[in-house]
Amino acid sequence: MNVIILDSAYRDLAEIADFINIDSPKRALSFVEKLLSRCESLADLSLAFPLIPRYEQYGIRRLPYRDYLIFYHIQGECLEVLHILHGARDFETLLFGNNL
Repeated sequence: MNVIILDSAYRDLAEIADFINIDSPKRALSFVEKLLSRCESLADLSLAFPLIPRYEQYGIRRLPYRDYLIFYHIQGECLEVLHILHGARDFETLLFGNNL
């Protein structure tokens, strides 16, 4: 399965790197690389993670990594990474907007 990381997820990664970079530039780079590696690992694990409860109709799944959540959905033979967000953020509003 092809993994496609959308621009929205790349923007999230840039924000994560900027935040970590304040205290540790070296750690910022290694952490973002680890998040990207986890995204790529989804090629072999696409159905291993459940749909988001209460929002199953959107087909979005999430992979936790440390304090972050990688949100993705499957489109045919492609897996699209939508967002990578800290678990404390209001992901429901970010992902689903006013469709709650």
